[in-house]
Amino acid sequence: MRLTNPSTTTNNNTPAAGPGTAPATVETPWPVALLSNKIRGYIERLGTVWVEGEVTQWGASGGNVYGKLKDLSEDATVSFTIWSSVRSRLTGDFAQGDRVVALVKPSYWVKGGTLTMQVFELRHVGLGDLLERLERLRKQLAGEGLFDASRKKPLPFLPHCIGLVTGKDSDAEKDVIRNAQLRWPAVTFRVAHAIVQGDRAAGEIVSAIQRLDADPEVDVIIVARGGGDFQNLLAFSDEGVVRAAAACSTPLVSAIGHEADRPLLDEVADLRASTPTDAAKRVVPDVTDELNRVQQAKARLSTRLTGILSQEVDRLTQLRSRPVLAGTDWIIDSRSEDLTRYVARGAELVERTVERAASVVLDLRSQLRALSPQGTLDRGYAIVQLDTGHVLHTPEQARAGTPLLITLARGTVNATATESAPDVAPTK
Repeated sequence: MRLTNPSTTTNNNTPAAGPGTAPATVETPWPVALLSNKIRGYIERLGTVWVEGEVTQWGASGGNVYGKLKDLSEDATVSFTIWSSVRSRLTGDFAQGDRVVALVKPSYWVKGGTLTMQVFELRHVGLGDLLERLERLRKQLAGEGLFDASRKKPLPFLPHCIGLVTGKDSDAEKDVIRNAQLRWPAVTFRVAHAIVQGDRAAGEIVSAIQRLDADPEVDVIIVARGGGDFQNLLAFSDEGVVRAAAACSTPLVSAIGHEADRPLLDEVADLRASTPTDAAKRVVPDVTDELNRVQQAKARLSTRLTGILSQEVDRLTQLRSRPVLAGTDWIIDSRSEDLTRYVARGAELVERTVERAASVVLDLRSQLRALSPQGTLDRGYAIVQLDTGHVLHTPEQARAGTPLLITLARGTVNATATESAPDVAPTK
Protein backbone atom coordinates (compact mmCIF):
# COMPACT_ATOMS: atom_id res chain seq x y z
CA MET A 1 0.00 0.00 0.00
CA ARG A 2 1.39 3.38 -0.99
CA LEU A 3 0.77 6.33 1.28
CA THR A 4 0.19 9.56 -0.65
CA ASN A 5 0.48 13.05 0.72
CA PRO A 6 -3.05 14.47 0.85
CA SER A 7 -1.79 17.90 -0.06
CA THR A 8 -0.78 16.69 -3.50
CA THR A 9 -3.76 14.39 -4.11
CA THR A 10 -6.86 15.51 -5.96
CA ASN A 11 -9.71 13.21 -4.91
CA ASN A 12 -13.35 14.06 -4.33
CA ASN A 13 -13.26 11.99 -1.09
CA THR A 14 -9.92 13.43 0.16
CA PRO A 15 -9.93 16.76 1.94
CA ALA A 16 -7.57 19.49 0.86
CA ALA A 17 -4.28 20.00 2.56
CA GLY A 18 -4.66 21.45 6.01
CA PRO A 19 -2.66 22.06 9.14
CA GLY A 20 -0.55 19.13 10.21
CA THR A 21 -0.76 17.39 6.80
CA ALA A 22 2.37 18.68 5.18
CA PRO A 23 4.72 16.15 3.58
CA ALA A 24 6.60 14.15 6.18
CA THR A 25 10.31 14.91 6.30
CA VAL A 26 13.05 14.25 8.72
CA GLU A 27 12.59 17.73 10.00
CA THR A 28 8.77 17.59 10.15
CA PRO A 29 7.77 13.93 10.78
CA TRP A 30 4.15 12.84 11.21
CA PRO A 31 2.86 11.83 14.60
CA VAL A 32 2.09 8.11 14.99
CA ALA A 33 -1.60 8.88 15.51
CA LEU A 34 -1.75 10.73 12.19
CA LEU A 35 -0.13 7.79 10.39
CA SER A 36 -2.47 5.31 12.12
CA ASN A 37 -5.55 7.34 11.21
CA LYS A 38 -4.44 7.59 7.60
CA ILE A 39 -3.89 3.82 7.47
CA ARG A 40 -7.34 3.20 8.97
CA GLY A 41 -8.91 5.55 6.46
CA TYR A 42 -7.40 3.73 3.50
CA ILE A 43 -8.28 0.27 4.89
CA GLU A 44 -11.89 1.12 5.66
CA ARG A 45 -12.43 2.14 2.03
CA LEU A 46 -11.89 -1.49 0.95
CA GLY A 47 -15.42 -2.47 2.10
CA THR A 48 -16.57 -6.10 2.54
CA VAL A 49 -15.26 -9.12 0.64
CA TRP A 50 -15.89 -12.92 0.61
CA VAL A 51 -12.79 -14.96 1.46
CA GLU A 52 -12.16 -18.69 1.78
CA GLY A 53 -9.74 -20.43 4.13
CA GLU A 54 -9.18 -22.81 7.02
CA VAL A 55 -9.83 -21.83 10.61
CA THR A 56 -6.53 -22.36 12.44
CA GLN A 57 -7.51 -20.66 15.68
CA TRP A 58 -10.91 -20.28 17.34
CA GLY A 59 -11.31 -18.76 20.79
CA ALA A 60 -14.39 -17.34 22.48
CA SER A 61 -14.31 -14.58 25.06
CA GLY A 62 -17.25 -12.65 26.44
CA GLY A 63 -19.52 -13.88 23.64
CA ASN A 64 -17.12 -12.70 20.94
CA VAL A 65 -14.85 -14.94 18.87
CA TYR A 66 -11.22 -14.23 18.03
CA GLY A 67 -9.45 -16.44 15.55
CA LYS A 68 -7.20 -16.81 12.54
CA LEU A 69 -7.95 -17.79 8.96
CA LYS A 70 -5.24 -19.44 6.84
CA ASP A 71 -5.01 -19.69 3.07
CA LEU A 72 -5.67 -23.19 1.76
CA SER A 73 -2.52 -23.37 -0.38
CA GLU A 74 -0.24 -20.45 0.50
CA ASP A 75 1.44 -19.53 3.75
CA ALA A 76 -0.79 -16.56 4.50
CA THR A 77 -2.88 -15.92 7.62
CA VAL A 78 -5.19 -13.12 8.77
CA SER A 79 -6.85 -12.53 12.11
CA PHE A 80 -10.61 -12.19 12.37
CA THR A 81 -13.18 -11.10 14.94
CA ILE A 82 -16.81 -12.19 15.25
CA TRP A 83 -18.85 -9.97 17.52
CA SER A 84 -21.50 -11.58 19.73
CA SER A 85 -24.33 -10.03 17.71
CA VAL A 86 -23.03 -11.72 14.54
CA ARG A 87 -22.22 -14.99 16.31
CA SER A 88 -25.80 -15.35 17.55
CA ARG A 89 -26.99 -15.41 13.91
CA LEU A 90 -24.63 -18.17 12.77
CA THR A 91 -26.50 -21.41 11.91
CA GLY A 92 -23.67 -23.90 12.28
CA ASP A 93 -21.07 -24.93 14.84
CA PHE A 94 -17.53 -23.95 13.96
CA ALA A 95 -14.19 -25.10 15.32
CA GLN A 96 -10.51 -25.17 14.54
CA GLY A 97 -9.80 -27.05 11.29
CA ASP A 98 -13.06 -26.13 9.56
CA ARG A 99 -12.96 -24.96 5.96
CA VAL A 100 -15.12 -21.85 5.71
CA VAL A 101 -16.24 -18.97 3.51
CA ALA A 102 -16.53 -15.65 5.34
CA LEU A 103 -17.84 -12.21 4.52
CA VAL A 104 -15.26 -9.91 6.10
CA LYS A 105 -14.35 -6.25 6.25
CA PRO A 106 -10.80 -5.13 7.10
CA SER A 107 -10.59 -3.17 10.32
CA TYR A 108 -7.52 -1.38 11.65
CA TRP A 109 -7.21 -0.85 15.39
CA VAL A 110 -5.42 2.42 15.87
CA LYS A 111 -4.63 2.00 19.56
CA GLY A 112 -2.95 -1.40 19.12
CA GLY A 113 -1.74 -0.93 15.58
CA THR A 114 -3.21 -4.25 14.44
CA LEU A 115 -5.17 -5.27 11.39
CA THR A 116 -8.08 -7.72 11.74
CA MET A 117 -11.04 -8.90 9.70
CA GLN A 118 -14.48 -8.23 11.08
CA VAL A 119 -16.72 -11.16 10.11
CA PHE A 120 -20.37 -10.54 9.14
CA GLU A 121 -21.23 -14.03 7.76
CA LEU A 122 -19.57 -17.41 8.11
CA ARG A 123 -20.40 -20.67 6.33
CA HIS A 124 -18.91 -24.12 5.99
CA VAL A 125 -17.52 -25.05 2.60
CA GLY A 126 -18.24 -28.30 0.71
CA LEU A 127 -18.15 -31.14 3.25
CA GLY A 128 -18.58 -28.52 5.90
CA ASP A 129 -22.14 -27.89 4.76
CA LEU A 130 -22.82 -31.62 4.87
CA LEU A 131 -21.29 -31.92 8.32
CA GLU A 132 -23.46 -29.06 9.47
CA ARG A 133 -26.62 -30.83 8.27
CA LEU A 134 -25.51 -34.06 9.93
CA GLU A 135 -24.86 -32.21 13.14
CA ARG A 136 -28.35 -30.74 13.06
CA LEU A 137 -29.78 -34.23 12.48
CA ARG A 138 -27.62 -35.58 15.31
CA LYS A 139 -29.01 -32.98 17.71
CA GLN A 140 -32.57 -33.64 16.56
CA LEU A 141 -32.32 -37.41 17.06
CA ALA A 142 -30.52 -36.96 20.38
CA GLY A 143 -33.33 -34.66 21.48
CA GLU A 144 -35.83 -37.42 20.67
CA GLY A 145 -33.91 -39.77 22.97
CA LEU A 146 -32.76 -42.20 20.24
CA PHE A 147 -29.18 -42.11 21.54
CA ASP A 148 -30.03 -42.58 25.25
CA ALA A 149 -28.09 -45.30 27.04
CA SER A 150 -31.32 -46.53 28.64
CA ARG A 151 -32.52 -47.71 25.19
CA LYS A 152 -29.49 -49.94 24.64
CA LYS A 153 -30.37 -53.63 24.63
CA PRO A 154 -27.91 -56.20 26.04
CA LEU A 155 -26.39 -58.66 23.60
CA PRO A 156 -27.14 -62.38 24.03
CA PHE A 157 -24.38 -64.33 25.72
CA LEU A 158 -24.22 -67.00 23.02
CA PRO A 159 -26.15 -66.16 19.81
CA HIS A 160 -27.06 -69.23 17.77
CA CYS A 161 -27.84 -67.24 14.61
CA ILE A 162 -26.32 -63.87 13.66
CA GLY A 163 -27.88 -61.55 11.10
CA LEU A 164 -25.30 -59.73 8.97
CA VAL A 165 -25.96 -56.64 6.84
CA THR A 166 -23.01 -55.95 4.53
CA GLY A 167 -21.91 -55.62 0.94
CA LYS A 168 -21.90 -58.73 -1.23
CA ASP A 169 -18.52 -60.53 -1.32
CA SER A 170 -17.01 -57.78 0.83
CA ASP A 171 -14.00 -58.14 3.09
CA ALA A 172 -16.21 -57.10 6.00
CA GLU A 173 -18.49 -60.12 5.41
CA LYS A 174 -15.54 -62.50 5.26
CA ASP A 175 -13.93 -61.02 8.38
CA VAL A 176 -17.07 -61.28 10.49
CA ILE A 177 -17.94 -64.84 9.46
CA ARG A 178 -14.38 -66.15 9.67
CA ASN A 179 -13.60 -64.67 13.09
CA ALA A 180 -16.98 -65.61 14.56
CA GLN A 181 -16.73 -69.24 13.45
CA LEU A 182 -13.14 -69.46 14.65
CA ARG A 183 -14.34 -68.43 18.10
CA TRP A 184 -17.49 -70.57 18.12
CA PRO A 185 -17.77 -73.07 15.23
CA ALA A 186 -21.46 -73.81 15.84
CA VAL A 187 -22.63 -70.24 15.18
CA THR A 188 -24.69 -69.69 11.98
CA PHE A 189 -25.33 -66.59 9.87
CA ARG A 190 -28.22 -65.03 7.96
CA VAL A 191 -26.60 -62.60 5.52
CA ALA A 192 -28.65 -59.78 3.98
CA HIS A 193 -26.56 -58.16 1.26
CA ALA A 194 -27.03 -54.46 0.58
CA ILE A 195 -25.27 -51.68 -1.28
CA VAL A 196 -23.23 -49.85 1.36
CA GLN A 197 -22.58 -46.57 -0.49
CA GLY A 198 -24.36 -44.44 -3.03
CA ASP A 199 -27.89 -43.14 -3.42
CA ARG A 200 -29.58 -46.55 -3.12
CA ALA A 201 -27.57 -47.67 -0.09
CA ALA A 202 -29.80 -46.22 2.62
CA GLY A 203 -32.97 -47.90 1.31
CA GLU A 204 -31.30 -51.30 0.95
CA ILE A 205 -29.74 -51.11 4.42
CA VAL A 206 -33.12 -50.26 5.95
CA SER A 207 -34.76 -53.16 4.10
CA ALA A 208 -32.03 -55.59 5.20
CA ILE A 209 -32.29 -54.53 8.87
CA GLN A 210 -36.07 -54.89 8.87
CA ARG A 211 -35.91 -58.28 7.16
CA LEU A 212 -33.44 -59.69 9.68
CA ASP A 213 -35.32 -58.15 12.60
CA ALA A 214 -38.48 -59.97 11.48
CA ASP A 215 -36.64 -63.33 11.43
CA PRO A 216 -37.36 -65.06 14.78
CA GLU A 217 -34.19 -67.18 14.56
CA VAL A 218 -31.84 -64.16 14.41
CA ASP A 219 -30.47 -63.36 17.88
CA VAL A 220 -28.34 -60.31 17.01
CA ILE A 221 -27.75 -58.15 13.92
CA ILE A 222 -24.37 -56.79 12.78
CA VAL A 223 -24.20 -53.95 10.24
CA ALA A 224 -20.67 -54.06 8.85
CA ARG A 225 -18.53 -52.13 6.39
CA GLY A 226 -14.77 -51.99 6.14
CA GLY A 227 -14.39 -48.24 6.62
CA GLY A 228 -14.08 -45.59 3.93
CA ASP A 229 -13.98 -41.84 3.56
CA PHE A 230 -16.64 -39.53 4.91
CA GLN A 231 -18.75 -39.38 1.75
CA ASN A 232 -18.78 -43.18 1.36
CA LEU A 233 -20.18 -43.53 4.87
CA LEU A 234 -23.07 -41.11 4.43
CA ALA A 235 -25.59 -43.95 4.02
CA PHE A 236 -24.96 -44.99 7.64
CA SER A 237 -25.93 -41.51 8.82
CA ASP A 238 -29.16 -41.46 6.84
CA GLU A 239 -32.17 -40.65 9.01
CA GLY A 240 -34.10 -43.66 7.71
CA VAL A 241 -31.27 -46.04 8.59
CA VAL A 242 -30.92 -44.54 12.05
CA ARG A 243 -34.65 -44.78 12.77
CA ALA A 244 -34.80 -48.35 11.45
CA ALA A 245 -31.97 -49.31 13.82
CA ALA A 246 -33.73 -47.55 16.71
CA ALA A 247 -36.99 -49.42 16.00
CA CYS A 248 -35.19 -52.78 15.79
CA SER A 249 -36.29 -55.19 18.54
CA THR A 250 -33.22 -57.39 17.96
CA PRO A 251 -29.91 -56.15 19.48
CA LEU A 252 -27.93 -54.36 16.76
CA VAL A 253 -24.16 -53.88 16.47
CA SER A 254 -22.61 -51.16 14.30
CA ALA A 255 -19.26 -52.18 12.79
CA ILE A 256 -18.56 -49.50 10.20
CA GLY A 257 -14.84 -49.51 10.86
CA HIS A 258 -14.14 -45.79 10.77
CA GLU A 259 -12.84 -43.87 13.77
CA ALA A 260 -12.45 -40.33 12.46
CA ASP A 261 -16.05 -39.61 11.39
CA ARG A 262 -18.49 -41.69 13.36
CA PRO A 263 -21.75 -42.18 11.45
CA LEU A 264 -25.03 -41.69 13.30
CA LEU A 265 -25.65 -45.45 13.23
CA ASP A 266 -22.87 -45.79 15.83
CA GLU A 267 -24.84 -43.57 18.21
CA VAL A 268 -28.13 -45.49 18.03
CA ALA A 269 -26.68 -49.02 17.89
CA ASP A 270 -26.78 -51.16 21.02
CA LEU A 271 -23.04 -51.73 20.63
CA ARG A 272 -20.41 -49.98 18.54
CA ALA A 273 -17.50 -52.08 17.29
CA SER A 274 -14.40 -50.42 15.88
CA THR A 275 -14.07 -52.92 12.99
CA PRO A 276 -15.97 -55.92 11.60
CA THR A 277 -13.39 -58.19 13.22
CA ASP A 278 -13.97 -56.47 16.55
CA ALA A 279 -17.72 -56.99 16.11
CA ALA A 280 -17.25 -60.76 15.69
CA LYS A 281 -15.09 -60.91 18.81
CA ARG A 282 -17.53 -58.92 20.93
CA VAL A 283 -20.68 -60.73 19.77
CA VAL A 284 -19.44 -64.35 19.88
CA PRO A 285 -17.59 -65.76 22.92
CA ASP A 286 -14.39 -67.74 22.43
CA VAL A 287 -15.08 -71.46 22.91
CA THR A 288 -11.58 -71.98 24.36
CA ASP A 289 -12.08 -69.23 26.92
CA GLU A 290 -15.51 -70.56 27.87
CA LEU A 291 -14.17 -74.11 28.30
CA ASN A 292 -11.42 -72.72 30.52
CA ARG A 293 -14.02 -70.87 32.56
CA VAL A 294 -16.06 -74.07 32.91
CA GLN A 295 -12.99 -75.95 34.09
CA GLN A 296 -12.15 -73.19 36.54
CA ALA A 297 -15.73 -73.20 37.84
CA LYS A 298 -15.64 -77.00 38.27
CA ALA A 299 -12.34 -76.74 40.10
CA ARG A 300 -13.69 -74.04 42.42
CA LEU A 301 -16.85 -76.08 43.01
CA SER A 302 -14.85 -79.22 43.79
CA THR A 303 -12.60 -77.31 46.17
CA ARG A 304 -15.59 -75.78 47.88
CA LEU A 305 -17.42 -79.09 48.29
CA THR A 306 -14.29 -80.79 49.58
CA GLY A 307 -13.89 -78.04 52.14
CA ILE A 308 -17.51 -78.34 53.26
CA LEU A 309 -17.28 -82.12 53.60
CA SER A 310 -14.03 -81.88 55.55
CA GLN A 311 -15.56 -79.32 57.85
CA GLU A 312 -18.60 -81.54 58.53
CA VAL A 313 -16.45 -84.62 59.10
CA ASP A 314 -14.39 -82.67 61.64
CA ARG A 315 -17.55 -81.47 63.35
CA LEU A 316 -18.94 -85.02 63.61
CA THR A 317 -15.64 -86.25 64.98
CA GLN A 318 -15.75 -83.57 67.67
CA LEU A 319 -19.31 -84.50 68.58
CA ARG A 320 -18.48 -88.20 68.82
CA SER A 321 -15.47 -87.46 71.02
CA ARG A 322 -17.64 -85.88 73.72
CA PRO A 323 -18.10 -88.02 76.88
CA VAL A 324 -21.81 -88.23 76.41
CA LEU A 325 -21.32 -89.98 73.09
CA ALA A 326 -18.18 -91.92 74.00
CA GLY A 327 -20.23 -94.98 75.15
CA THR A 328 -23.78 -96.18 74.60
CA ASP A 329 -24.34 -98.30 77.78
CA TRP A 330 -25.24 -95.27 79.85
CA ILE A 331 -28.31 -94.73 77.72
CA ILE A 332 -29.61 -98.30 78.38
CA ASP A 333 -28.73 -98.16 82.07
CA SER A 334 -30.43 -94.85 82.68
CA ARG A 335 -33.49 -95.88 80.72
CA SER A 336 -33.59 -99.28 82.52
CA GLU A 337 -33.70 -97.59 85.92
CA ASP A 338 -36.40 -95.26 84.71
CA LEU A 339 -38.39 -98.22 83.35
CA THR A 340 -38.12 -100.17 86.65
CA ARG A 341 -39.24 -97.14 88.59
CA TYR A 342 -42.14 -96.51 86.24
CA VAL A 343 -43.24 -100.21 86.40
CA ALA A 344 -43.16 -100.26 90.22
CA ARG A 345 -45.06 -97.04 90.37
CA GLY A 346 -47.62 -98.37 87.90
CA ALA A 347 -48.12 -101.61 89.89
CA GLU A 348 -48.58 -99.65 93.09
CA LEU A 349 -51.14 -97.38 91.48
CA VAL A 350 -53.04 -100.36 90.04
CA GLU A 351 -53.15 -102.14 93.44
CA ARG A 352 -54.43 -99.03 95.16
CA THR A 353 -57.06 -98.57 92.53
CA VAL A 354 -58.20 -102.23 92.83
CA GLU A 355 -58.37 -101.97 96.63
CA ARG A 356 -60.45 -98.81 96.47
CA ALA A 357 -62.77 -100.46 93.93
CA ALA A 358 -63.15 -103.62 96.08
CA SER A 359 -64.05 -101.54 99.10
CA VAL A 360 -66.66 -99.68 97.09
CA VAL A 361 -68.11 -102.98 95.79
CA LEU A 362 -68.31 -104.36 99.34
CA ASP A 363 -70.15 -101.28 100.56
CA LEU A 364 -72.55 -101.44 97.67
CA ARG A 365 -73.14 -105.16 98.30
CA SER A 366 -73.96 -104.51 101.95
CA GLN A 367 -76.36 -101.76 101.00
CA LEU A 368 -77.97 -103.96 98.38
CA ARG A 369 -78.44 -106.83 100.84
CA ALA A 370 -79.92 -104.56 103.44
CA LEU A 371 -82.47 -103.25 101.03
CA SER A 372 -83.14 -106.51 99.16
CA PRO A 373 -86.53 -108.36 99.71
CA GLN A 374 -84.53 -111.55 99.86
CA GLY A 375 -83.04 -110.37 103.10
CA THR A 376 -86.48 -109.98 104.54
CA LEU A 377 -87.46 -113.43 103.36
CA ASP A 378 -84.29 -114.88 104.90
CA ARG A 379 -85.47 -113.54 108.25
CA GLY A 380 -88.66 -115.72 108.05
CA TYR A 381 -91.01 -113.48 106.26
CA ALA A 382 -93.06 -114.52 103.17
CA ILE A 383 -94.73 -112.75 100.27
CA VAL A 384 -98.34 -113.69 99.47
CA GLN A 385 -99.63 -112.99 95.98
CA LEU A 386 -103.03 -113.41 94.39
CA ASP A 387 -103.45 -115.34 91.20
CA THR A 388 -103.41 -111.99 89.41
CA GLY A 389 -99.88 -111.46 90.57
CA HIS A 390 -100.74 -108.65 92.96
CA VAL A 391 -99.33 -108.73 96.47
CA LEU A 392 -101.90 -109.50 99.18
CA HIS A 393 -102.03 -106.64 101.64
CA THR A 394 -105.33 -107.17 103.59
CA PRO A 395 -107.47 -110.19 104.50
CA GLU A 396 -110.37 -108.72 102.63
CA GLN A 397 -108.49 -109.26 99.36
CA ALA A 398 -108.47 -113.06 99.94
CA ARG A 399 -111.92 -114.50 100.30
CA ALA A 400 -112.43 -118.13 101.13
CA GLY A 401 -111.34 -120.34 98.30
CA THR A 402 -109.03 -117.68 96.75
CA PRO A 403 -105.84 -119.32 95.39
CA LEU A 404 -102.66 -117.87 96.84
CA LEU A 405 -98.93 -118.00 95.96
CA ILE A 406 -96.63 -117.83 98.93
CA THR A 407 -92.99 -116.94 98.24
CA LEU A 408 -90.55 -118.08 100.91
CA ALA A 409 -86.82 -117.61 101.33
CA ARG A 410 -86.28 -120.82 99.36
CA GLY A 411 -89.02 -121.54 96.85
CA THR A 412 -92.80 -120.99 96.72
CA VAL A 413 -95.97 -122.64 98.11
CA ASN A 414 -99.44 -122.74 96.56
CA ALA A 415 -102.30 -122.30 99.02
CA THR A 416 -106.04 -121.58 99.23
CA ALA A 417 -107.61 -119.06 101.57
CA THR A 418 -110.22 -120.61 103.98
CA GLU A 419 -111.36 -117.73 106.12
CA SER A 420 -110.32 -114.27 107.16
CA ALA A 421 -108.83 -113.67 110.59
CA PRO A 422 -109.68 -110.53 112.57
CA ASP A 423 -107.24 -107.58 112.43
CA VAL A 424 -104.45 -107.76 114.96
CA ALA A 425 -103.09 -104.54 116.32
CA PRO A 426 -99.36 -104.10 115.67
CA THR A 427 -97.07 -104.78 118.57
CA LYS A 428 -95.40 -101.76 120.07
